[in-house]
Amino acid sequence: MSRRELLALTALGLVALPAGFAEAAEAQGQLTWGIHVSLAPSWFDPSEATGIITPFMVLYALHDAMVKPMPGKVLAPSLAESWSMSEDGRSYDFVLRQGCTFHNGDPVTADDVKFSFDRYHGTAHQLMRDRVAAIEIADPRHVRFLLKDPWPDFLTFYATVTGAGWIVPKNHIEKVGEEAFKKAPVGAGPYKFVSFQPGLELTLEAFAPYWRKPPTVKRLIFRVIPDEATRLAALKNGEVDIAYSIRGELAEELRQTPGLTLKPAVVQGVFCLYFADQWDPKSPWHDERVRRAASLAIDRKGKQRRADPRIFTDNRQPDRAGPLRILLATAAPGLRPGGCQEAARRGRLSERVRRRRLQLRLLVCQYRRNAGRQSSRGRHPDKLRPIERAAYVKQYTEKKLKNLVQAGPGAFGNAATRIETNLLKNGIFSYGGYPDIEELYQQQAAELDRKKREGILHKIQQIMVERVIYAPIWQLAFINGVGSRVAESGFGQIARFPYTSPYEDITVKGS
Repeated sequence: MSRRELLALTALGLVALPAGFAEAAEAQGQLTWGIHVSLAPSWFDPSEATGIITPFMVLYALHDAMVKPMPGKVLAPSLAESWSMSEDGRSYDFVLRQGCTFHNGDPVTADDVKFSFDRYHGTAHQLMRDRVAAIEIADPRHVRFLLKDPWPDFLTFYATVTGAGWIVPKNHIEKVGEEAFKKAPVGAGPYKFVSFQPGLELTLEAFAPYWRKPPTVKRLIFRVIPDEATRLAALKNGEVDIAYSIRGELAEELRQTPGLTLKPAVVQGVFCLYFADQWDPKSPWHDERVRRAASLAIDRKGKQRRADPRIFTDNRQPDRAGPLRILLATAAPGLRPGGCQEAARRGRLSERVRRRRLQLRLLVCQYRRNAGRQSSRGRHPDKLRPIERAAYVKQYTEKKLKNLVQAGPGAFGNAATRIETNLLKNGIFSYGGYPDIEELYQQQAAELDRKKREGILHKIQQIMVERVIYAPIWQLAFINGVGSRVAESGFGQIARFPYTSPYEDITVKGS
């Protein structure tokens, strides 16, 4: 029986239509995104989560998690319809939702949950393994995580920061192999994989049996358009329906264009300078006073920026340090400060790629090398080195960037999760650590009293600011454009999430 015949018989009351079938039959049309970065194949696989928010732009479409941030909820039941923590905080029980399936038709079971955790090797994977003692499977719908010690942040790490709680199909991966899965991922999300052209576009199609609700838009296309002006032009002429990251003068042009809507999304990302060489005794950045001087020299009142000293949540900012010249004179008496109007000349500043002229206008203090002093490279390395997003993340996590790095911690989570990723010695984005911070972090990780734990986290953040481990630049407001065909874009539905989501809620006008 054809779909049309089935719907006709249903209208006459001669046959009952399966739940979700009618809505799925109405899924139609297509929406196209202008993506601001190249899509990395590793972002299609939850096991490779890198500790940044960008991959979740894809994960929310292709995959689903046990629990995850959703509209109105920091953590919402998803593949798990419920969960509970034991009184001693040493175990978590999850009950899987009845009837959830992967895109290939396989049911989502407790075996898949355990397999996904064991397979995970992304950010904080060692931390998860160190703290989870065992995973018990009572039956296909019940799974229990046993912890070695109470861990207040287990759910935050499991459900948001990492990809360990995003479930992949065990039987399918074991059948086709890891490489085949990465080329054509199978998930349990609202959209299934159709095709991927590296550097060009990703195509997804609605998955009607999705448990939450059938998507109303049949096809999604994520088109890679790195240049901002080109993205805006594509939005204006209708080539794309949603364009990510339109800033400055282009954002004003977008706002004034009839038929287009400017959609800002305030996120938890704070752009900052990371002093990657601060643990090297031979580097000028090893001296806290030099780092403080560099931080004081940054112009945080520029037209295109919003300064914010907070890199993590609930941070406390100490009083500003003394005059810049005094700091440099005492920290590096053999170096002559060049004032606040010139860029730093000691090491490259690694920054994510910008196709347009860089608008950061980082005015960092200049100091000259001693007479005849040469850098390790034997040349003046006062250059800005743009790096494409995926390559930047890879080099950053592999600890290959040097001197100054423009960073932007903005992943899901809370103060504790960001401290683990960015401040601890073994953190994926940390090039070193400090013993007092490491000790305080271990204290808060086992502290069940909320107020005491908050006090420890504040103390860590106070040390971070006083020691100038990072120099804050601005709080990111992610500005986007939406075309006239879009009824519901999904921007702002999930708190602090920069991208359009949930995808099953996105609609086209007239649908």
